[in-house]
Amino acid sequence: GLLQPGDSRDIIVDILLVLEAARKQKNWLSSFEIRDKVEDSRKSNSLEGKGLAESNIRRQLKRLRDSMIVDKQENKYRISEFAPLSEIFEIKIEKFLIPQTVERIKEYLSKMEKI
Repeated sequence: GLLQPGDSRDIIVDILLVLEAARKQKNWLSSFEIRDKVEDSRKSNSLEGKGLAESNIRRQLKRLRDSMIVDKQENKYRISEFAPLSEIFEIKIEKFLIPQTVERIKEYLSKMEKI
């Protein structure tokens, strides 16, 4: 859900990888630190440097925050509660968002049948 259909590897994946590495050491990172680490990672993997504008980094961090994967405090970011991504998915997405979405779809389908 983080990549759009047809996207190749997006900068958001690199941001997530940087935050995952920081999670293991329980480090909060500023958007500037994240950008620098993503840039280094992309260079070492011979990937393009596009998408590294500060505004894009912040926009992608907001997407991760809106998805409940990343926390922000005093302009620093971390993987939510330093929890493993599998735990975040299970607790915050699988058990919370997916049932809500399924229920909403069922509600819409029920109303469509009455039309």
